[in-house]
Amino acid sequence: MSASAISLERAALVDWYTRNRARSAMIFDFIDPESYYAQPIALRHPFAFYEGHIPAFSFLTLNERALGEAPLDAGLERLFERGIDPADAEAAKSYARADWPSRQQIQDFARACDRRVESALRDATLIDPQVPPLRRGQAAYTILEHEPMHHETLMYLIHQLPDAQKNAPSQGHRDGAPPRNAFVAISAGRITLGANPDELDFGWDNEFPEVRAEVGEFEMQRYPVTNADYLEFIEAGGPVPLFWAQRDGQWLLRTAFETIALPRSWPVYVTHEQAQLYANWKGWRLPSEAQFHRAAYGDPNGPERAFPWGADKPEPRHGNFGFRRFDPEPVDAHPDGASAFGVEDLVGNGWEWTSTAFEPFAGFDPMASYPQYSADFFDGKHFVMKGASPVTATEFIRRSFRNWFYEDYPYMYAKFRCAR
Repeated sequence: MSASAISLERAALVDWYTRNRARSAMIFDFIDPESYYAQPIALRHPFAFYEGHIPAFSFLTLNERALGEAPLDAGLERLFERGIDPADAEAAKSYARADWPSRQQIQDFARACDRRVESALRDATLIDPQVPPLRRGQAAYTILEHEPMHHETLMYLIHQLPDAQKNAPSQGHRDGAPPRNAFVAISAGRITLGANPDELDFGWDNEFPEVRAEVGEFEMQRYPVTNADYLEFIEAGGPVPLFWAQRDGQWLLRTAFETIALPRSWPVYVTHEQAQLYANWKGWRLPSEAQFHRAAYGDPNGPERAFPWGADKPEPRHGNFGFRRFDPEPVDAHPDGASAFGVEDLVGNGWEWTSTAFEPFAGFDPMASYPQYSADFFDGKHFVMKGASPVTATEFIRRSFRNWFYEDYPYMYAKFRCAR
């Protein structure tokens, strides 16, 4: 889609923003008020920060920096401007503070930001080729996709709270016999990484430009590694995932809101290091980002697909994503999401680790509306993940989208499968 063809439907933008804000409110309602200043993950700010950060980022990015509006509250804008991603707990100490504003102050500030942002989405000039953050409506799309990212990372924080400090929603769980996880032959072929910016309304800077590559033949597991599979590794001396617990000789799983008997057919959530150790133990390896793309989007009988299942827009039948639930499901629960090669559970149920370090594609250009979004993490210490988790917004279900984390960060919802 050419820059001149970009158009923004005002009502849809405001609706998207208000839906984001409603989901943020829902997520904060999961947190016991007494835990508002809690910091369940030492490598992240306390909850209070995020209730201010999300609307502050929207106002700073769209109103102040793109549209040139005056600050609302310069002090609070600086306080809530950006989150943290320190390498370890020792480095995180430099960000510690005990003087966070009251919740009332934060919420009043958030409402003031919301009013200004909604007004801009309704009436301001959102596309201007002469203003870099407004080219192709970039600033508006940036804030609309930024908030759902924090919905997911907030769930990671909530997951680490004691169950008694959470207000749990109603959801059920199901388990079954783990499917036989055979390897599937993936033929050689040409794949597309990234995207052509003229073909998307919006993408983050690390998604561009489009890169073509040849991938040789290989084999990949049909399903992600299950808890049952990984239990064999633990019994052989492998490391225990963060979400597992043991009581009276029985393995349990700490789900988002409760602790249950370990579901054997669910994918195991692990760090990149743990996934690599498992693959080494089996004599296999993790797939590269390019191999994931070939297995997920390639078609031995035709052109690449937009989604593993074809061209249809993402629906619940295709995978476990979009906040329909907060925890995994059996790895064979969504056969309609299978790729042309018959590989299943590629999108949803947990991000998938690859062996590829998070790096820019040749021709990378930092985005004007958020120039540090990707560039600060091209350090060889973060690894690419593909797909989606149960709490990934449906807007992120696109072929070019890339996620990344440190190899030893244990809190995200990340599964894996092996290649050979």
